[in-house]
Amino acid sequence: MTSPSTTKTKPRVIALIAAAGQGTRLGAEVPKAYVELRGRTLLERSVRALLASGVVDEVIVLVSPDMEPEAARIIGRIDTAGAKDTTNAAPIRLVHGGSERADSVWAGLQAIPDDDAVVLIHDAARALTPPAMVRGVAKRVLEGAPAAVPVVPVADTIKEVAADAVVSTPDRSRLRAVQTPQAFRLPALRQANLDYWAEQPEFTATDDASLMEWHGEHVATVPGDTLAFKITTPIDLTLAHALTEETHD
Repeated sequence: MTSPSTTKTKPRVIALIAAAGQGTRLGAEVPKAYVELRGRTLLERSVRALLASGVVDEVIVLVSPDMEPEAARIIGRIDTAGAKDTTNAAPIRLVHGGSERADSVWAGLQAIPDDDAVVLIHDAARALTPPAMVRGVAKRVLEGAPAAVPVVPVADTIKEVAADAVVSTPDRSRLRAVQTPQAFRLPALRQANLDYWAEQPEFTATDDASLMEWHGEHVATVPGDTLAFKITTPIDLTLAHALTEETHD
């Protein structure tokens, strides 16, 4: 029998949703996270997907200060639904993000009081992400990986280009498109961020996994889902409307 002193407590799973950007490529009158899709904003859909996974203990939404009232209204609606829906039991709070995604994520990490946790970092623009995919990536880190990302095969041939000329053609069989949420052990991701800001290397971390790679951490992969595509352009939004047409949800 295991004594209470040696029983390992399961780390909390905390989700950060990046929703502080403008998303100008979508061409909407409001920041992308607040664009509506069948009566629900992309932000609301993303929060609900995380909560519906059943593995998230807390959600932190990273918002710009000027959009905080609107974000609070959206979150309030989810909390109201939570009174009847047990999948929405996890607390949700707002934290001010920065002008760049990396600034927002760092602000979110600083807002977590835990010494150890599993952190899911998600883009509000991936509003149709299935809850099962959220469970899969969280499970991989809960089982011991320092980091895990959902990936899907690349359909197109990819060319490396410089000065308007093809430099090389990578082997497509080894290429994957990376989605979110990406999962990390909190201490490892915090340290990677601290070292990144201290050293200020020349490369730009386009996602949190690339920051962990730079820091020498192993990044595992799990199967992604085509529904977790990023709504970036008007044609992406048209596709999202088509995919949600039957349920109007």
